[in-house]
Amino acid sequence: MPFNLNFPTQNAEVSQLQLEPGQMLFVLGANGTGKSSLMHRFAQQNDGQTRKISAHRQTWMNTDALDMTPAAKVQTEKHIQNEDRQQQSRYRDQFAAQRASMTIYELIDAENVRARSITAAFDAGNMEEATEAAKVEAPITVINELLRQSNIPITITIRANERVMASKDGGPEYSAAELSDGERNALLIAGNVLTAPAGSLLIIDEPERHLHRSIISPLLSQLFERRSDCGFVVSTHDHDLPLEVTGARTLLLRSCTFNGQNVQRWEADELPAETPIDDILKRDLLGARRKILFVEGTESSLDKPLYSLIFPMVSVIPKGNCREVEHAVVGSRAGEGFHWLRAFGIADGDGYAADQIAAKREKGVYALPFYSVEAIYFHPHIVERIATRQAYVSGADAAALNQKALAAGVAAVADHTDRLSQKVAKKTVRKLILDQLPNDEDLMAGQEVKVSNDAREIHSARKAELDAAVAGSDWETILTKCPVRESAALVKISSELGFRKIEDYQKAVRQLLAQDDKVLTFVRYLFGNLSDQLDS
Repeated sequence: MPFNLNFPTQNAEVSQLQLEPGQMLFVLGANGTGKSSLMHRFAQQNDGQTRKISAHRQTWMNTDALDMTPAAKVQTEKHIQNEDRQQQSRYRDQFAAQRASMTIYELIDAENVRARSITAAFDAGNMEEATEAAKVEAPITVINELLRQSNIPITITIRANERVMASKDGGPEYSAAELSDGERNALLIAGNVLTAPAGSLLIIDEPERHLHRSIISPLLSQLFERRSDCGFVVSTHDHDLPLEVTGARTLLLRSCTFNGQNVQRWEADELPAETPIDDILKRDLLGARRKILFVEGTESSLDKPLYSLIFPMVSVIPKGNCREVEHAVVGSRAGEGFHWLRAFGIADGDGYAADQIAAKREKGVYALPFYSVEAIYFHPHIVERIATRQAYVSGADAAALNQKALAAGVAAVADHTDRLSQKVAKKTVRKLILDQLPNDEDLMAGQEVKVSNDAREIHSARKAELDAAVAGSDWETILTKCPVRESAALVKISSELGFRKIEDYQKAVRQLLAQDDKVLTFVRYLFGNLSDQLDS
């Protein structure tokens, strides 16, 4: 059943908005455009279905343990619901401390309910039901995964006496009440969202408060994905936040008209997903530089989710092919209108020569040290770590499993070195031709254009290199020399490791990067000093 989000506006197309469960609407506008009033209106229209996370929320916790009884919790909920109906609730919260306590209560209660259901099934001898109950992840487990993927090195646990504890980077435990403002804020937002009843409208006001951009964007994306049974309305000042959540709708507030203390009418437009925000609003909202990493591919390709995990400190934007990546980086760095940006790019290696790689680096574009992005997913070090994880579950020998998988990959390339080398040669020559095309001034000056076709020589040399790599079972070299995705090698490796689909293997790699800092550091090292540049 859709949530009604109607409001008085001059634009009839947006005055009767509806939001389905599984959808997210960002409300974006500068100060004074009526965002808080509109969020209050949306909450009133969906009374009884709404869970509100206020901008002036309390980010500290009075205690790390349960400090209210079930009866007190129910009574407090009623008081909060009544308070949220009042107009002053958009700028004042008399129950800020109680909201934080209720989030802790619901996290602990969810953990206890799950444990009791598993125990009851086990005591009844129903192992199938106990197994199914155990598959349901507790909110604390999900929160720990979200924190890690959001670049927060904190692990949350529930200990004796119903205390919520935290540890940083595997260190000693301490009270969750002692977390930093940002860490507590992330915990409370995630706890609120994950414990909301199915079918709720979750209204989140200014999530960027107390949270760095590298945290809030992946956190919201993951929460949105986890709670597809709820609708989300998010109010923000950050004009890029809607662009980083795939498929999100954006309501752009330009101004509002007041009648006393109440907004009478809004001037607003709905922007389609991923539409750039107009420059007037940018000047109102922006005050500092930010970093963007342009990559090849599209929103649905392998590049963006992988690079977002590797470099969570920046916004990752897919730009199609290498030429478009380079154009975006150079244009962003040169354009006065984008002075707040620091742009970098990553392009597939595609067999570039050393001088070409150096020239691209000068422009801010880093060439992948392999032929294409698949090489990161199927790098021998990554395959080895995945094999170790699979062997732990299946009881197989990890070294043997890894060797068998890589051997299958090499064997799948062995009979296709000629075809793959031809593809490399044709693509290389096309790139050389495009690189020699003169610009407009040179064209009008009558500059002579000479094009040489070395496809046969390139094909012969590359085939010899590939044949040698195959003969030596050198999988890493194969990854640098040809487009392995155009063979059966990647499917064979995935299958040998026990994955039914290559997509399942790729998902396992992304989970590995999210959970293993050593592997993440190794992958970042493949890009030279790019990580340092993005962190500086």
